[in-house]
Amino acid sequence: MTVLLAIDWENWLRGVLTVIIAVGTLCGSVYLILGTNMGARLGFLVSLAALSGWIFIMGAIWWSYGQGLKGDEPSWQAVGGRTVIRQPDALHEVGIITVDVEQTDKPAEDSSTVETQLQEDGWTKLDSALPQYQQAGSAAIVFVEESGAFDAGEFQVDAVFIEGGEKYPAFWDEKIDFLAFWHHPQYSVVEIVPLVEQRTEPGRAPARPIVDTDRSHEYVYMVRDLGNKRVPSAIVCISGLTIFLISCWLLHRRDRYVRVNRAAKALPAA
Repeated sequence: MTVLLAIDWENWLRGVLTVIIAVGTLCGSVYLILGTNMGARLGFLVSLAALSGWIFIMGAIWWSYGQGLKGDEPSWQAVGGRTVIRQPDALHEVGIITVDVEQTDKPAEDSSTVETQLQEDGWTKLDSALPQYQQAGSAAIVFVEESGAFDAGEFQVDAVFIEGGEKYPAFWDEKIDFLAFWHHPQYSVVEIVPLVEQRTEPGRAPARPIVDTDRSHEYVYMVRDLGNKRVPSAIVCISGLTIFLISCWLLHRRDRYVRVNRAAKALPAA
């Protein structure tokens, strides 16, 4: 009774038993039928070749479409030691821009100067309607809140700049890129603006956020991690192909031995 209750409540144990029963029923039944007709060894080789061939095809489909067994999705990661930059004049110190920006008592003008310098250094300002803008902005919000610089609702994303990320080798003005397996690092700078603290009243809608023009803008520096989304499916595909080829080679070697033995002269009966 204790074992039955454990199977009913422990999801991981139930999942393990389900996989064991499924493999034993499906693969075991096929091997049982082949073993009774071909023999234990030959039936095992044939069933193993069929199973590994199916795994190879399944892994190839997963690998092509990025489905099935997946790895980590692409995401924005923090740059160690210089993720949240509290002052505009610190952008030159961490190597984001090439010219030192002197901070003034006018945050709007400092932000415009930083934006101009970023674009001169090769950074591209993203449109707020692009999905990449939303992804970088969401990641920057998480890093800012985790660092303790602001709490939720005390700031908002004002602009997103990206640089790098080119893939190579590419040909014909980067239109032929099916061989571009390598990428340059891609970086992102997200501009954060502080908001004026609003008084909340029960039963009323939240007030529209107002940018605090007396406080300097802050920046979040991130690097793009491409992840390994297709790596698990690639391992399944290559492993299945390897086992399938070895099984086929063993079957071929056995057929050659059988052909040689059948072609030999029969020994005279004693």
